[in-house]
Amino acid sequence: SPNKMNFITRLSALCLRKSKLQHRHQSNRRPAVPLGARILTDPSKVFEHNMWDHMRWSQEEEESAKQKAAENSFVKVQWEDQDKYEREAKILPEKKRQELKTEERSLECRRINSTNGFTDKKEMFEEREKYWKKNYGGGSTPVQGYVYNKNQAQTLTDNPQGKNCGEEPGKLDSFPGSDATYRILEVGCGAGNSVFPILKVLCNTPGTFLYCCDFASGAVELVKSHSSYNSAWCSAFVHDVCDDALPYPFPDEILDVILLVFVLSTIHPDRMQGVVNRLAKLLKPGGMLLFRDYGRYDTAQLRFKKGRCLSENFYVRGDGTRVYFFTKDEVWNMFSLAGLTEVQNLVDRRLQVNRKKKVKMQRVWVQSKFQKPLLSLHNPEEITERHP
Repeated sequence: SPNKMNFITRLSALCLRKSKLQHRHQSNRRPAVPLGARILTDPSKVFEHNMWDHMRWSQEEEESAKQKAAENSFVKVQWEDQDKYEREAKILPEKKRQELKTEERSLECRRINSTNGFTDKKEMFEEREKYWKKNYGGGSTPVQGYVYNKNQAQTLTDNPQGKNCGEEPGKLDSFPGSDATYRILEVGCGAGNSVFPILKVLCNTPGTFLYCCDFASGAVELVKSHSSYNSAWCSAFVHDVCDDALPYPFPDEILDVILLVFVLSTIHPDRMQGVVNRLAKLLKPGGMLLFRDYGRYDTAQLRFKKGRCLSENFYVRGDGTRVYFFTKDEVWNMFSLAGLTEVQNLVDRRLQVNRKKKVKMQRVWVQSKFQKPLLSLHNPEEITERHP
């Protein structure tokens, strides 16, 4: 329905954008040109802004990127070390992992322009800053690099509509969110950097419920201990999406939206399809999966030194976390094999600029929306791969 799609659009704008806490966004002045619409037409003005949108690569730039990726992937990590990184993926220092995840999201997730359903609200960033200062000691450095407004916690607490979204005690076949009519899951929620802005939207939308999970128990505990968290409209839980044997705290085919933002790239490529297949089963017919992650030949990929490559386009950072760089065709293949239909699948190319050092960085992300068909018209296993 139109109302449902409008809600998904609002949620997309809220969740697929990440905090812009660079200095230029901390000012009280709204940027003259909305993010997503700043096009570089005069190369001599390249250092006038921090970011340029919808960049087109020349053939030389494309070839140079391919060459750099080939060079830094020539020497592979030893097999015994690769196995160690796989085993230790769950026991990395949680604080370090969350800080890294936050930094990447805040630097790299800019908003697609309004034609793709993304908006820009200066007030959100001001609210975030006030919130963390008030709720986490009032220090000058916000927790995890994200900030929210305490008023949003009060709004959630005072909202009588939340009781419509909670579980029903005493009902044996109930589960968290069983009474809700619209349910969302964020995979890899971390410390809740997206959770609480989502809840701000949900508190004004009766019958909605948010699930959020992360395999780091410390991150989940941080979400649950937050003053805005309330089990009436939110359920945070520890979960490893790579473990197919682990049950979710709710049945299959009940979710309207799944957020998978900068999560799939951390998983070994051999396991990605299984993760996507399992998530697709959680969606109800007509449900939507929102995806954003690293794109092929992003600056982050080209900066790896030799000996950090695990396999093709899959690398390990100095702290042991891993990252994969996607093409949009790979993304299409994975979600199509899981039985989902493409709604949006684009490569988001930006030019990020360090004006002080006069350095230019080509950033690349893949951003997608895939929907579960209302009627299953095919067996997902029968889908053949799309060729570029």
